[in-house]
Amino acid sequence: MNASHRILLITSLVLLLVLGLDVEALAQCPMCKMSAESNLKDGGSAGQGLNRGILYMLSVPYLLVFGLGFLWWKNRRRLADEIYSEPFSDN
Repeated sequence: MNASHRILLITSLVLLLVLGLDVEALAQCPMCKMSAESNLKDGGSAGQGLNRGILYMLSVPYLLVFGLGFLWWKNRRRLADEIYSEPFSDN
């Protein structure tokens, strides 16, 4: 398994763990928290996925930046390999 597959596997596992854990995150604004609590008290289920949705929306920009950085790094590495692997000419 090469390094890029290893990085992709680790990133996928971390993402699955973060989104898969049923941990109550205190990442809500006061109005959203109050609305979700009142909905749950009245027997509704609208507030159950609110924290997970917030964490999901928060993770997307980080994943995009990581993906772009990884592509940049991979292309830079490929370009460096091409430059240094060319034989020198005696002109």
